[in-house]
Amino acid sequence: MSALAEAPSSPIVIDARNAAPPPTPLPFPVGGTSPTGHVLGANNRYLTMDGKPWFPVMGEFHYSRYPDTQWEKELLKTKAGGIQVISTYVFWIHHEEVEGEFNWSGQRDLRRFVQLCAKHGLYVWVRIGPWDHGEVRNGGLPDWVLKKTATRENNPVYLGYVRRFYGEIGKQTQGLFWKDGGPIIGVQLENEYSARGPGKGAEHIFELRHIAREAGLDAPFYTVTGWDNAVIPTRDVLPVFSGYADGFWWPSRTELPPNPNYFFTLTRCQENIGDDLRSKHPEIDAVDAHYPYLTAEMGAGMASSYHRRPVLSADDTAAMAVVKLGSGVTAYGYYMFHGGTNPEGAKTTLQESRATGYPNDLPVKSYDFAAPLGEFGQEGPSYRVLKMLDLFMGDFGEALAPMTPYFPKVRPKGIIDTATARVAARLRDDRGFLFLNNHERARHLPERRNFQVEIKMRSGDLKVPRTPISIPSDAYAIWPVNLDLGGIVLRYATAQPLCKLGDPATYVFFALPGIAPQLAFENKKDVVVENFSGEITREQNTTYVHGIEPGPKIAVQVRSNNGRQIEILVLTQEEALNMWKSKLRGKERLVLSRASLYFDGGEVYLAAHDGSAMKAAFYPALGDSPAGFNREDDDGAFQVLGAPVSPLLIRANIEEKRGASALPPPQASREVAQLPGASAFEAAARWAIDVPRETARACDGLLLEIAYEGDIARLYAGERLVSDNFYNGTPWLVGMDRISANEWSKLELRILPLHEHAPIYVPTGAWPAIPRGGQVADVKGLQILPEYELVMSLEP
Repeated sequence: MSALAEAPSSPIVIDARNAAPPPTPLPFPVGGTSPTGHVLGANNRYLTMDGKPWFPVMGEFHYSRYPDTQWEKELLKTKAGGIQVISTYVFWIHHEEVEGEFNWSGQRDLRRFVQLCAKHGLYVWVRIGPWDHGEVRNGGLPDWVLKKTATRENNPVYLGYVRRFYGEIGKQTQGLFWKDGGPIIGVQLENEYSARGPGKGAEHIFELRHIAREAGLDAPFYTVTGWDNAVIPTRDVLPVFSGYADGFWWPSRTELPPNPNYFFTLTRCQENIGDDLRSKHPEIDAVDAHYPYLTAEMGAGMASSYHRRPVLSADDTAAMAVVKLGSGVTAYGYYMFHGGTNPEGAKTTLQESRATGYPNDLPVKSYDFAAPLGEFGQEGPSYRVLKMLDLFMGDFGEALAPMTPYFPKVRPKGIIDTATARVAARLRDDRGFLFLNNHERARHLPERRNFQVEIKMRSGDLKVPRTPISIPSDAYAIWPVNLDLGGIVLRYATAQPLCKLGDPATYVFFALPGIAPQLAFENKKDVVVENFSGEITREQNTTYVHGIEPGPKIAVQVRSNNGRQIEILVLTQEEALNMWKSKLRGKERLVLSRASLYFDGGEVYLAAHDGSAMKAAFYPALGDSPAGFNREDDDGAFQVLGAPVSPLLIRANIEEKRGASALPPPQASREVAQLPGASAFEAAARWAIDVPRETARACDGLLLEIAYEGDIARLYAGERLVSDNFYNGTPWLVGMDRISANEWSKLELRILPLHEHAPIYVPTGAWPAIPRGGQVADVKGLQILPEYELVMSLEP
């Protein structure tokens, strides 16, 4: 560290003078046209819409794992987070658990779910399996199918059942595909498929695609997953890729080795990256390079298995996203973006388990996945951090998609290298973005002193920034390079682009903690740069604006003689986290609010656990105040509207009914700990919980927050299991809307004790204090979190 601090200033050199060849058509038909003439397509580099590069942002949301009465609200929240495409598994076992008895009703109503997506301008990508995984029993295959025939291959009996299943999906989605004017643009076939041999491999994928099209599942794009030694056919389908910061499936009881997903590389499969960061199998990279770099499963969170219970920070997830964008990704898909709960099975519970021959034990009910939007619709820590990236991809994705990735001459020597800076650029015609990452999960990366990048381009060399700076540990960023602001060139900025508006022409940036924002504009005779914050310095052909104080005021205004004028906002990171964007009263507007927002036409919904957060600040200003909201003092360029909310103090009663009985420690079998059998829960400690029924009418929603120590916690309403949780040191949240108010006085919490020597992974610092050779099952705290919701009507 001392040597690093004393290192002389030496720029990191990225040579981007060699332009990439133009994209070429794929060697097979792909895409489709809507009845209104809008055309989706793809080349070997990126997807297109109406002939222009298209960078979709996709979020996984399993309709059959969420109450159908709340789908619409949750889809709107997902859309407010910057998601454009909803991807969803169609789990066969959720629809035909009993042979011949299909269930497409209630929360299994695929048709209504897709129609709601269409209503709110969301595209849909259906993942139809037949084998899906998704931590569902048998990967989604019904038990009766497994008993009758071999699966995942071209045997006539299996394909006959698949044909019937796909046919039922076809009935549910009839008229909802892109060619019909509907929202379904993609179909994924199978999942994590690596079988090879007669009737398997590409031959099986081709047969599934044929059956799907025969059933009416006719989409512009068909995909297969490209990881885990996947079979990638040479025609008809596009591979999609994944990346996770940790994995519940790993048998390790310690922190995992360094993760290659935090290094810039062209290799698309995590398992194909060696310790030296070189590809283990270059031939796999050669196959992947024929297709656009699309992702479907970039981890937006992580589930807990019984034996491994990782907890990810928002930075763990977002830094990985920045790296993948810098490495050339041209479509970004999150798994999961919205958590859920396993539905009730007719014959069995529906989770993945060791008892069904799978390598992991998952909770019976909970599939929260620590997603940006959780199992009960609650906003998770990563939601707003990822929203900032999603807004960027939404507004700058068209420019980003065709850009080529370039890497420094000096790159990290291997996955244990923490000394070498991690940097990449993506450019097209000498315009693009610089990506830097100084964060890695569970590892400390040092401050980067004397940081400066020199990008060599055909138009000349550019140093970013003009003088070296320090990059704090755990920082990650995207900076513009020669960004075209409608004829006004921003040479670079040490602030990250967030989004933009068309009227008035406004570009929004945010400053990262510890990095002073600086804007550098190309000097032109007909361009005037006026600063409202900071100072201006002119050197040769560049105007620098530095010393900017981040905030909601206009920081810089740039005017040209041709009448072009742009405004630039430079926000703090906290303000960027609280920034939303939507079309309101006829134009796109920025909305700054600590509340959780979602939008439905001319209505703005504000939700928060803190009544004082029920304010929203608008730019450009709305003018008159809508009913129920008062105008408050403006916040910089933003018009502030607020509504008073009286806080509620709600207390739940909890009473211990019995302590935990002594249990032997869990046994490790086949490398990992086994979930205790049902009889073990007879030893669980038990508490009675009584939530006042009248509180159901006092607010718009309630979350029960339980802080506990133990192994497994389960909440029952009577004898019905509502939700369950594997202890990982974080509070457990349960939505009270899943429980009838008549049952609020009949809740029972059961906690299976955690043994001192339990062979499980719990994050460092989360392991509770346990007496030597003993066990613990204890409630440390319980509270009710009321959710307030207000609707602001902005109809013209």
